[in-house]
Amino acid sequence: MSTAIVKHSQVGLNGTIQVPGDKSISHRAVMFGAIAEGTTTVEGFLPGEDCLSTISCFRKLGVSIEQTEDKVTIEGKGWDGLTEPSEILDVGNSGTTTRLMLGILATRPFHSVIIGDDSIAKRPMARVTEPLRSMGSDIDGRQNGNYTPLSIRGGATKGIKFQSKVASAQVKSAILLAGLQSEGVTSVSEPALSRDHTERMLEAYGVEVKRDGLTVSVEGGQSLKAQHIVVPGDISSAAFFLVAAAIVPNSNITIEGVGMNPTRSGIIDVLLNMGATMTIQNERVVGGEPIADITISTSALKGIEIGGDLIPRLIDEIPVIAVLATQAEGKTVIRDAEELKVKETNRIDTVVSELSKLGAKIQATDDGMIIEGPSSLKGTSVSSFGDHRIGMALAIAGLITDGDVQIGRSDAIAVSYPNFFEHIKQLQQDK
Repeated sequence: MSTAIVKHSQVGLNGTIQVPGDKSISHRAVMFGAIAEGTTTVEGFLPGEDCLSTISCFRKLGVSIEQTEDKVTIEGKGWDGLTEPSEILDVGNSGTTTRLMLGILATRPFHSVIIGDDSIAKRPMARVTEPLRSMGSDIDGRQNGNYTPLSIRGGATKGIKFQSKVASAQVKSAILLAGLQSEGVTSVSEPALSRDHTERMLEAYGVEVKRDGLTVSVEGGQSLKAQHIVVPGDISSAAFFLVAAAIVPNSNITIEGVGMNPTRSGIIDVLLNMGATMTIQNERVVGGEPIADITISTSALKGIEIGGDLIPRLIDEIPVIAVLATQAEGKTVIRDAEELKVKETNRIDTVVSELSKLGAKIQATDDGMIIEGPSSLKGTSVSSFGDHRIGMALAIAGLITDGDVQIGRSDAIAVSYPNFFEHIKQLQQDK
């Protein structure tokens, strides 16, 4: 079990970096390439553990995939090119792999079994397995298919009109993917708009997707055509350094080529509303996804309320937003974020417990947390609990603590940001 030591940054953070490729888009580029017809190439792929789990699973499904660092080539043979796996499909720590692959496997005429690590074994899957069963797929698992291991025997399925109780891109994507190979039209309606990478990329692969407010629908029988995909920098990864630059004295950094999808850019709204000194430039669109360069420097921040429709646009950034709030003047309230309880950890509990150890004035609520700032943080031993975003948030906090922060299970950070600590060192040395 690894431990990282983060020291107070005496020199500020300065320079320019490019964060790893977007995790959500990297997953989808491989999955959609696997079920498309022809050769798909991917640039800017995130070679983190979660995305490598996706490649591993689709190789076991008979798809030829070559991967060298951030470049991937997928030889797709269409939906029928997937074959029954002789091995169990191990998704590792990846909830995206699990849920989206369920949607693909739900329509395939063979048997497969999905398993993951201890964290995946605790994450709820009924939100996906139940609607897929209603479409006609045979899925079983622990607690009636709510937890892995999951057994899937796909086959003929029919489209449904599904009203999701949660704004979840994974739920929406799984059902839409099954709908592409189901009889009739499949639609998914959400209580708020979740990230729309699936819709954008399906359109890039030649699929007709209809959108009407909070409802997305596809017609069955559609095939995907191979594409060249360029993956933008992951805004969820960029968020850690955006926060770092805002709270570490004498900092000014630029992050190039960051994905600015409006369903994901809630962290930008939060930083601006809290008073961050930030500029967005060189805005452009690549492969249907908006991207830009972001420059941010040390800022005087104020507490705000964060909730409602903003939450799905920044759900993965809340751990580091909590760190940001410890340095803001006044109270920051995060609400409507119950979804944090079913991530890699219960992120409400873990954020509150670990930041409290550092001296933050933070308390948990049923659906979020309340942070009073500014606080002087002190170094001590904390843990990521195997959650990559908790580990990175604690590392950013360590840059402003009095004394060293020792982060247990820091190896979890490699899930989404393999060169995270190298980028910290680079920004501490650049001037």
